[in-house]
Amino acid sequence: MELVKVGESTYYISNRTNIGVFKLNDKDVCLIDTGNDEDAGKKILKILNEENLNVKYIINTHSHADHIGGNKIIKKRCDCEILASDVEKCFINNPLFEPTFLYGSKIFRELDNKFLRANESDCQSLKEINGLEYISLKGHSYNMIGVKTKDNVYFLGDALVSEETINKYHLFFLYDVREYLNTLDYLETLEGKFYIPAHTQVVANLFPLININRNKIKEICDVILNICDGKNIDNIVKEVFTFYQLKMNCNQYFLVSSTIKAYLTYLLEEEKIKYEFINNEMLWFKIN
Repeated sequence: MELVKVGESTYYISNRTNIGVFKLNDKDVCLIDTGNDEDAGKKILKILNEENLNVKYIINTHSHADHIGGNKIIKKRCDCEILASDVEKCFINNPLFEPTFLYGSKIFRELDNKFLRANESDCQSLKEINGLEYISLKGHSYNMIGVKTKDNVYFLGDALVSEETINKYHLFFLYDVREYLNTLDYLETLEGKFYIPAHTQVVANLFPLININRNKIKEICDVILNICDGKNIDNIVKEVFTFYQLKMNCNQYFLVSSTIKAYLTYLLEEEKIKYEFINNEMLWFKIN
């Protein structure tokens, strides 16, 4: 992890989840996300302490564990304010909601892990911070936001997935496919100096990555359409895994199942598929 300058007041800490750092003045900073766990939070603090910088605010782009995992330790040591959009705030303050949302009921032991459930945070609603602007980036989660700094640098959370991740895993978590496509359209209108997605390198041109993400969504829609010939959701999930030669585990099963449901909702709204109950089983069919 290292602190990298990308504007007069804008920095980021390169990590598995890139951390935004915006200098409010000579001693105080605002962080954008905090990484996946307490260890990430400690490393962030170490880097900032070496620069004699104090955390005044944390802005969480959304509530997923790999973006809020360092909140608690940083809050404890710096007494900073943690901010997020209202719906995401509820999940950040009640991190059990995340695996429960994926499972749909009380979770079992294997789903209670740091990849799905971070430590709870004392998170408040977004407030105006001089030099920063919030932008809506829905789709990956219910109400994810991005942050633009006065240096014309955009922190984009999980609004874009890296080409390497797409080529390796193909599927990436989505809550709302239509909103994600709308976000991709919106990203094409931005005119920034640098763009910093959470899980890939800094870029000055978003268009190639936008096209890669959009094309993969269209591909997955086609794959699911070809599978929908009277199958239930579990069989659709199984066949998608098989098609992409992926190996299922507990976390992936529920993350991908939820994502497949998002695709089914989108295709249903587009009137490309329908469902029927046959022998008390909900089956999905492509509309010819």
